[in-house]
Amino acid sequence: MAIILNIETATDIGSVCVSNGGEVIATKDGSATFSHAKDTTLMIEACLTEAGIPMQNLDAIAISSGPGSYTSLRIGTSIAKGMCYALDKPLIAVNTLESLALAASKVAQGAIYAPMIDARRMEVYTAFYDEGMACTLPMQPLILDETAFEAALNAEKTIVFSGNGAEKIKKVIDSPQFIFTEIICAARHLVLLAHRAFDAQLFESVAYFEPDYLKPPNITTPKKIL
Repeated sequence: MAIILNIETATDIGSVCVSNGGEVIATKDGSATFSHAKDTTLMIEACLTEAGIPMQNLDAIAISSGPGSYTSLRIGTSIAKGMCYALDKPLIAVNTLESLALAASKVAQGAIYAPMIDARRMEVYTAFYDEGMACTLPMQPLILDETAFEAALNAEKTIVFSGNGAEKIKKVIDSPQFIFTEIICAARHLVLLAHRAFDAQLFESVAYFEPDYLKPPNITTPKKIL
């Protein structure tokens, strides 16, 4: 059975877990927003210590591959790549939206699963998945308005929302077909997909892998201090 270190830094709160054969054996969650650069390596060390697993005994390292916060994704990816290179371990990329959808699929069956990650203002990163986890709406940035779910609502399908962007929907539209979960990004949601990828030997290039940013970073000009 594979032992995998799972790293989640796609949003404001990071987390890490160690899994063995698809079961979480140790997990740590960040306590402050956007503290990935400071906390992630400490959480990794704490997780491995709690699990009683030396770093060199890991079989692979899985990273939440986005979409999400540009800087946060880069920090998590850099840490994962550095560990893979130093330990000579394979790198696994787990789509952040798919991991949320899979977690939400346990809430209701036969629904449309719509994970959403905050992308500022009334925009989210999203994709739609069916009950077999086939992607029915490609991953994209979406501006939320009253027409955003028109097709699904007309088809009388239940829509199950997850992720830190889902609350924005309530500002523009409400429906009895909507189910809102409290599921947000967490390393434990990567585990099943990471182990499936490991079993299928679906590994990324440590040299060339990049997260799915979907949009360029929001870079502003710093104000001059007089």
